[in-house]
Amino acid sequence: MHDFTASDSHCYVFTFKRGALAALGHDLKLEVGRFTLTLDGPDSHATFDPASLRVICAMHEGEERRGTLSDSDRATIDGHVSDDILHPRRYPEIRWRCTAITHDGPNAWRLEGQLTLHGETRPLVARVEQRDGRLRTRVRLQQSAFGIRPFRALLGALKIADEIEVELVVPDRAREHLEP
Repeated sequence: MHDFTASDSHCYVFTFKRGALAALGHDLKLEVGRFTLTLDGPDSHATFDPASLRVICAMHEGEERRGTLSDSDRATIDGHVSDDILHPRRYPEIRWRCTAITHDGPNAWRLEGQLTLHGETRPLVARVEQRDGRLRTRVRLQQSAFGIRPFRALLGALKIADEIEVELVVPDRAREHLEP
């Protein structure tokens, strides 16, 4: 068993703009600043602090665009994420619990589990791969499946897509704790 936190790992959230005025908005990369991932085979679990989610930068066609957003822009977006979307006072924790781990090819694992977000619990399957000396997974989530209404502005002419992506990156040494 081993714990991984934001001190040695990263949890990123990617959002995607939509709507008639999407050209005025930005795809975004955010990072969860406080979390604990405990890897212990099929007893693995994690907790994430939704109040610690912060904008890192704008994205364009999968590439970071650092400097595109001002400090004020980032603060405004962080406020919307907290106050209008995740409601961390009401839902102070996001939880994931593993139910099964299987090998899914060389240097890859399939993790099945349950994700509790915004008071709703849904199944979540993630494929973890060893790449570039790290273990990585990237999953897609539908915000509405968890009772979250995606952000909208200007009467819906600018909005965030219902589907977001979450990427978790942990040190390679985590692989020894993934064995089924």
